[in-house]
Formats: sequence, C-alpha cells, structure tokens
Amino acid sequence: MNLLHLKYAVEVEKTRSINKAAENLYMGQPNLSRAIKELEESLHVKIFKRTSKGISLPPQGEEFMQYAKRIIAQIDEVEAMYRSGSSDKQTFSISVPRASYISCAFTEFAGKLDSTVPAELQYKETNAMRAVNNIMQFDYKLGILRYQPMFDHHFDGLMREKGLSSRLICEFSPVLILSKQHPLAQKEIVDASDLETYTEIAYPDPYIPSLSLLDAKKTELTEGVQRRIFVFERGSQLDLLSHLQDTFSWGAAVPGQILKQYDLIQKRCSWNCKRYKDVLIYRKGYPLSSLDHEFLRALERYKPMDAE
Repeated sequence: MNLLHLKYAVEVEKTRSINKAAENLYMGQPNLSRAIKELEESLHVKIFKRTSKGISLPPQGEEFMQYAKRIIAQIDEVEAMYRSGSSDKQTFSISVPRASYISCAFTEFAGKLDSTVPAELQYKETNAMRAVNNIMQFDYKLGILRYQPMFDHHFDGLMREKGLSSRLICEFSPVLILSKQHPLAQKEIVDASDLETYTEIAYPDPYIPSLSLLDAKKTELTEGVQRRIFVFERGSQLDLLSHLQDTFSWGAAVPGQILKQYDLIQKRCSWNCKRYKDVLIYRKGYPLSSLDHEFLRALERYKPMDAE
C-alpha cells in the first residue's frame, strides 16, 4: 500500500466511477483499475464493488475509506501548515457532555490563549458514543464521557476495545435546575412527587455500551413524569428552562454566572441518589499537550463543588 493508491481510492469513492476518477486523476482507466486491484490484494480487503449502476462500497470498504480519508486529510493539513509557515498554530479538540461547568472552563481557557499565534479549537457537545467516535474516526484528541458508576464495567470494556486511556475528572450528584419563577422555586424541599405535573427537559441520546437506547433512557429519566421536551444541545435546554417556567432539568451543578444569565436556581434533592462520573478519554500513547493541560486546569476550577 502506498499514499498514491490511497489518493486513487479516495477519488474513486468520491466519484463512484472508475472512468470519472481516472479522468479527474489524468490517468488511463486500465491503470487506475490495476492500482485499485493491487491495493485490495495487498490489504486482503474488497474496497469497491462493481455493479451495473457503478461503484458501491461493502462494509469493509466503507471502514477502509474512513481511515484512508483521515490519512489524506492529515497529510494535506501538514503540507498546508508547513507551506504557510504556521507550524506553531495552537490546536485543541474535545468532545464533551452538555455541561455548563465544562463550557465555562472552555471559555476561560480559550480567552487566555496567545492572541498573536494562529489557533484552531474544536469544542463539540455530544453523547458518549459520538465522543468516542470523534477520537477514533475524526482525529479529536480528547473526549469526556459522563455515565453512572454502576456502568463502570461497560465503559471499561469499551475503553479496552478502542485502545483508549481514561482519567477521572470528577464524580457528582445531580442537582435540580429550575427557573426562579418556577412554582417550586420557593419550596424548601422538593419531593419526587412534586415534579410529576411539570415538564422535564432531557437529552434523547444517552449511550451505555451493550444497552439499548430505550434501556439507557430509562436510567436517566425521572420516574412519574408524563411530559418531556427532548433537546440535543445545552443552549436550547437553558433557553427552555428560562422561558417555560413549568420545566425542570437535572445536571451537574451550574456555575453562578450561568444561573444569573438565565435567571435560574438549582436545588439538591436527597431522594435523588444517582451519581455520575465525568471521565477524560484519549488515545493510548497520546501525550497530553500544554494546551490540553491548560484546559484541564480550567476544568478543575469549574467542576461541581460536591465533586470528588
């Protein structure tokens, strides 16, 4: 296998046609076909399937192309970096759960970067499965997974399978988050039954290895509640909590500036015995950069006050 063959395969996948790919590559169709055949034989993988309608990819071919495109993209990035003389560009990438304390830490971290040096930061709020996939398939350097400690063995197995290292950031109990205008805002002790007539704001895509989405959801949702709004990102959650005053949500303790900005309060409820872990993940062998360490120091300052 060589780099040129990878570029040929990427072009064939893009055009879904040997003839069109050969035309774009300024080479003869027989030579391109021969090169693709050599690539497949060297890897013992069928990358492309020829049909009467053109080129398609079997599952192994799709998996191979993910790696091939990532390799080509990385090479293009390195070439562009050194051609432009910007090899000292600051880069940082992380996938995280939807958590206000992590967002505040990232904001502080980004605000302290040297503004005279080129920078490229990637910050993506998502679920645990996509955080892992972003590291494995899209070259993100870091991820943070959130899960309940009772699922430790599920996630430990996933880390071993994917070749990932992990480090505990914190463990915490969730707090109840409400608008200051919520009917329960002034109640000193909120019981589980008090929430049954209100609307829960929740995320619809929890992920626990080896559990179905339905079973994973059951571990997250509040029992007895009949009305829910499912959202995929934290901004919508905060807006809804602020403006729909019969809604509530559960999460890690929210920093004071976010509570003030959205006119929210948070309450601890002793009957909610759930615990959560936020765990940093990265590829085994990846040396944390100076920027990674700076972000983790900011995260330490913002993590929930009851965190262990």
